[in-house]
Amino acid sequence: MSSGHRLRDVEQQHPLLDREESAAGSAVGEAERVWFIQDGCGMVCAFITWFLVLYADFVVTFVMLLPSKSFWYAVVNGVVFNCLAVLALSSHLRTMLTDPGAVPKGNATKKYMESLKLKPGEVIYKCPKCCSIKPERAHHCSICKRCIRKMDHHCPWVNNCVGENNQRFFVLFTMYIAMISTHALTLSGYQFVTCVKVQWSECSDFSPPVTVMLMIFLCLEGLLFLSFTAIMFGTQVHSICNDETVHFICNKMEIERLKNEKPTWERQVRWEGMRSVFGGQPSLLWINPFAGLRLRRLLTTSSRKAGAEFSV
Repeated sequence: MSSGHRLRDVEQQHPLLDREESAAGSAVGEAERVWFIQDGCGMVCAFITWFLVLYADFVVTFVMLLPSKSFWYAVVNGVVFNCLAVLALSSHLRTMLTDPGAVPKGNATKKYMESLKLKPGEVIYKCPKCCSIKPERAHHCSICKRCIRKMDHHCPWVNNCVGENNQRFFVLFTMYIAMISTHALTLSGYQFVTCVKVQWSECSDFSPPVTVMLMIFLCLEGLLFLSFTAIMFGTQVHSICNDETVHFICNKMEIERLKNEKPTWERQVRWEGMRSVFGGQPSLLWINPFAGLRLRRLLTTSSRKAGAEFSV
């Protein structure tokens, strides 16, 4: 590296490379691997998430809807609930298995920095933990062991960081979980009233004590999930509209306020931020977790490499 350039080891966010330059190095790697974080706590949390969603589906379908005497009530609510559950779990998978925007490891080499064509005296920043050149708004995640572009936070429930490439799927996940939680609570309330009217006879194929326990647990689960995901969904939308991240907000509250520092990037506001995260103009594709899924490329890559390559 020429003497006209300075390289600094830092762990916090600082202005440096252009986003396009940072994305170019990871584009090849992103297409050639399946992203999966082998973290014990994250995998357990992800399993619990799936178990609870499938449990809710079981209770709604087999305890409430199938024993119902109203055919159309059972069919309509069954289709809606199961569609929302599929969309929620699909969004969870996309969030968990999508590279959130990892900066290539060990790219802080003399050859790479010469290719950046930096101006004399320009400062670039290197992460001392993964030895990579840090793009603007990138932060190091100790669990993913990588620097993540536009990192929002690491969520154990999806066993992944929420970053530049998968924030859209995380927002959809929180939205669909909030929706099925609301639906489950509504059905539970209606079922409870119905069972009380008939004195718990012929309102379920299960015995009254079992039915009560299953519905109580479902209501507790629904209230917990609804509270968490509704707050998280609102926080995410607010952050996107203000072009901020949870990491930046916390940093601003704890550190940057004392230093009186201001963002060094040009913020995108309102719909510009939403279009940046969800892509293009508002459409049904925004709420479709399957949009952009390239299964053929994934299968081709896996067969070429004789197995999936996991990120750790």
